Amino acid sequence: MTDLALASSPLISATAHGEIRAAFETLEHTSLAARLAALAGTPLEALRNALPTFVQSRLDGAVRAALERAMTTALGSRPEASPFAMGQTWFHRGLAAASGIAGGAFGLPGTLVELPISTTLLLRQIAAEAAAQGEDLAHPATAPECLKVFALGGRGTEDDATESGYFAVRVALAETLKGAVGVNLLPSFIGAIAARFGGPIALKLGAQAAPILGAAAGAAVNLAFLQHFKSIAHAHFTLRRLERNHGEAAIRAAYDAIAAERDARFAG
Repeated sequence: MTDLALASSPLISATAHGEIRAAFETLEHTSLAARLAALAGTPLEALRNALPTFVQSRLDGAVRAALERAMTTALGSRPEASPFAMGQTWFHRGLAAASGIAGGAFGLPGTLVELPISTTLLLRQIAAEAAAQGEDLAHPATAPECLKVFALGGRGTEDDATESGYFAVRVALAETLKGAVGVNLLPSFIGAIAARFGGPIALKLGAQAAPILGAAAGAAVNLAFLQHFKSIAHAHFTLRRLERNHGEAAIRAAYDAIAAERDARFAG
């Protein structure tokens, strides 16, 4: 850890600084889009263009519906009472692979049917990360925080850093969330999540567009999604835990100092 980052928040331990830096690397540098392109062996533009026009026009509605259904299924009841026990990472991986195979085997129609299932599995894993970092899953504010992970992890490589950095996205989502309670979230909040989550979903659909190739691609893509959003959730809820322990301002200052180091390094 450099002197600049440590000096920005001297009351935070070196261990906490290390956690902030690890979260920064995950939240600002991890690209699911690039991972999917490498997985499919196809450029991003080709994956997007694989979708028929009618699918592209209906994608936003499909993503919104998947998010709403996932929220109701994954977070609408006591998670510990669910048959999809959140702590079973291996179980989630198996279900994600199976749903991807089933969806991909039938091309785009199958993938669209499978989308709410895979999204629910993702949200379960996100909630497991939240619980591991001390979040109260019964609290009304936890469901929105879990959904935010889809937006935080859905950034594209073309996003401008000043508009899509972690804290910028958090602030923007908080504005859309004002006045919402529990699972009755404002449509504008769901829409903001869907707008960012829709990019990765479009790439997923493109990778699974071919019925025969899609079955194999579906499993691999779903596992890539699971690992990606699990890591984003871990980083997000780690920062929230540190904010509860040290105060939001101190954690933000340390995070910004790391960002300043990066900018100085690139400028130099």
